[in-house]
Amino acid sequence: MTGLVLTEEQQMLKDAAKRFLQERAPVAELRRLRDERDETGFSRDTWAEMVDMGLAGTLIPEDFGGTGFGHVGMGQVFEEAGRNLSASPLLSTAVLGAAAVNLAGNAEQKQALLGAIAEGSLVTALAADEAPRHDPLKVETRAEAEGDGYVVNGRKQFVVDGHVADKLIVSARTSGGSSDSEGISLLLVDREADGVDVERTIMMDNRNAAVVTFDNARAEGLLGEEGKGYAVLERVLDAGNAQLAAELLGIAQESFDRTVKYLQERKQFGVTIGSFQGLQHRAAHLFSEIELVKSVVIRALQALDEDADDTPALVSLAKAKASEVAELATNEGVQMHGGMGMTDEFDIGLFLKRARPVQQLFGDYRYHASRYARLNGY
Repeated sequence: MTGLVLTEEQQMLKDAAKRFLQERAPVAELRRLRDERDETGFSRDTWAEMVDMGLAGTLIPEDFGGTGFGHVGMGQVFEEAGRNLSASPLLSTAVLGAAAVNLAGNAEQKQALLGAIAEGSLVTALAADEAPRHDPLKVETRAEAEGDGYVVNGRKQFVVDGHVADKLIVSARTSGGSSDSEGISLLLVDREADGVDVERTIMMDNRNAAVVTFDNARAEGLLGEEGKGYAVLERVLDAGNAQLAAELLGIAQESFDRTVKYLQERKQFGVTIGSFQGLQHRAAHLFSEIELVKSVVIRALQALDEDADDTPALVSLAKAKASEVAELATNEGVQMHGGMGMTDEFDIGLFLKRARPVQQLFGDYRYHASRYARLNGY
């Protein structure tokens, strides 16, 4: 570990992502996608430009066409995406898909799939959750061997980018009972395969999720060993949650910056409301909390890059703290904007609407606080 600071190369990536996302995927672009009810939910042209910048290959080794820049590097991109509410398949494909294939894929799968992700020709989606609340062990979707492959039956929900994914990475039970860690397998399923029904759902943040139903759908093959998929799934979810924590940090920071700017401009009783001591105290408290999030997020990202033993605990700590502070930052942002904060005219409400689904995705504050305690022996 080199300390809780960015290297020169990581800072350069952060600056490049900041400039690009401010120009090509700002909050105004999210509004356009929302108002036009865009069928894809993100701009494919912008995604192609992100691919050209190498962002899709940030977690992919150079041998397979990526840049191998690591989780700390990708975290800088996610933080800037949070600041701009930028919509893209970066999470579903460049993080979750890339991590799953890199961790569990065989040589042939890595060559084919990682290369396709890095060049932007493949979009993936992780189909893991089945319950209203995140519980990766609760797997009732089943996969049964048939011939030289598997047939999948079941239902998944909250599948991010599921309606546009080319391939689905599905957790299914090949043995054991519900909530057993043994017997869960990961399978690759083509989204357009017979027996796969995908229902797009537009979330409160105007992003994509999907409900995916499998009715005797034939899988393309296993990703990893049969019945040993849960250990891989946990590591994939850790990668996803660390990046979501980075996005929540960006949301919190931008909400804070916009709120402070508003406090310095808005006047009541002939003075700027930023001169009111009560609001100053609230802003100072929020500033301190955001600084804590910065430290724990970068440490979790570093742990992933180092494959450290305490990675799961650090990721849960980062997701829990980032969820808590993003909720505080967006609530305070709306409240300190007053009545105007409740209107669509101001962007601050959009940050609140994005923060809540990100907090819930792959485990909320309570889930990760409980996991952190359990991993530390409590």
